[in-house]
Amino acid sequence: MSASRSSIPTWALEASSRGLATSSMCFPTWPERREEEVIRAYIRCGEWPHEWVTLFILQDFGPLVRQLESVAELPPGGEQALQQRPVVNVYYLADRAGCQVFVNWQAMMREGYWEEPSIVRALLAHEHAHPLAECDTTTASRRLRLEFADNLSAVLGAPPGREEDGGRIDELRRVLGSVARKLCLESPREVLANGLAIRCGFGESLLYLDKRNASNAEESLAGREQVKDELAREAREGEITPEAARALLLIGDLQAYLDLAIETASFNREGRDSDAKEIETVLTDRVFGRLMPGIDKTHTALREHYSGLDTGMSEVDLADWCRGAARILTRALAAEGVEVQYQVRLD
Repeated sequence: MSASRSSIPTWALEASSRGLATSSMCFPTWPERREEEVIRAYIRCGEWPHEWVTLFILQDFGPLVRQLESVAELPPGGEQALQQRPVVNVYYLADRAGCQVFVNWQAMMREGYWEEPSIVRALLAHEHAHPLAECDTTTASRRLRLEFADNLSAVLGAPPGREEDGGRIDELRRVLGSVARKLCLESPREVLANGLAIRCGFGESLLYLDKRNASNAEESLAGREQVKDELAREAREGEITPEAARALLLIGDLQAYLDLAIETASFNREGRDSDAKEIETVLTDRVFGRLMPGIDKTHTALREHYSGLDTGMSEVDLADWCRGAARILTRALAAEGVEVQYQVRLD
């Protein structure tokens, strides 16, 4: 995440390309070890422009959100999405002298990452890859904006001009926008960062993390079943139509289960098809069959679309590419009667 300058006092680790020097402050030893491993690996690859790095470990990202709101564009989903992220890298596009890496302790604990050295290494490697993978395509991606129109009021049976319905329509629109921005506008930066990390020797750690997240997707199905049962109850009692219940389930599935297309595509692009297959086997055998029909095909279509990225895309070329990704989501939504018209424009 690029931004203007910010400063949040907490535990810190200072690193230099001329050597590594830790601060005198007291903090757990694993961040120091993992961070040193990642930095040294990138230096060996010749992919290290920074003179300094500061590692912050925060209880949560509340302080970071407050400082970034005025100086940087938050990720899809806004403050809520940023609060869920385990690690974030804040750097300055105009000055590659250094970067600031923030670790979200609560998110790490919630996901079970804190005591997993390989996962910590993968997360740090991915975040450090972002400034190293900056190129024409990532620059172009920051100039693009997404707008959309939908028929959600009609699908949910809400009266024309009234969008209360318990705030559901507004929330669904937020979800549709967040999903599209993540999978269409931000995915180039994620795919290219992953690719650089894999080339610099972090493929095994990333694979371990992705397989964990695929297993987490299976575990989340219990919560999805509860949502499905509640929607079925609403349909039986006439609060929503059966068609609306299916549409709501589909939107939830698109939000929760398509992110790993970015990960599988990253391994495919680096010639590690067997690694991508390991991730997809978990999804195919244990997850997709319990979701709305077509989620597997949407995942495959996105993964294949991501293979068409390169590092030298102009704003016009990347806008066309993003529209192609948006069409994949549009087709998936149309299968359950949700009509969305996404527009990608230059800012």
